[in-house]
Amino acid sequence: MAIWNLFTNNNPKTQTTRVRGQQGEDLACHYLQAQGLKIIRRNYYCKGGEIDIIAQDKDVLVFVEVRMRKNRRYGGALASVDAAKQQKLRHSAYCYLNQQQINPTQLAVRFDIIAIEQAEQIHWLKNAFGE
Repeated sequence: MAIWNLFTNNNPKTQTTRVRGQQGEDLACHYLQAQGLKIIRRNYYCKGGEIDIIAQDKDVLVFVEVRMRKNRRYGGALASVDAAKQQKLRHSAYCYLNQQQINPTQLAVRFDIIAIEQAEQIHWLKNAFGE
């Protein structure tokens, strides 16, 4: 798959961080769709944060953070979602629900992480924040 070339191309002039991030999100969307999720929205931005992917998993609204790392140095992709990032994701999800006039007490929501590492490993951590 051509997307894996982004891990082997170390020339910053041809592969910007934004492009690599977009390719990783594309891969995550394809992966989630293959698992039966319906993609509702990508790259939702609000003041104070953003959500990479918003999807529907049966009757659950899923907010997905996509993280990519070339290797596990510095803890890897999963470890990069620290408490501060989790708080930003919660805030962004609240903004989205408020904007869409969705009552969070009447709809199940979940926070997932898609971690892409070492050019071949996709890890899907469902309910990553244990809520």
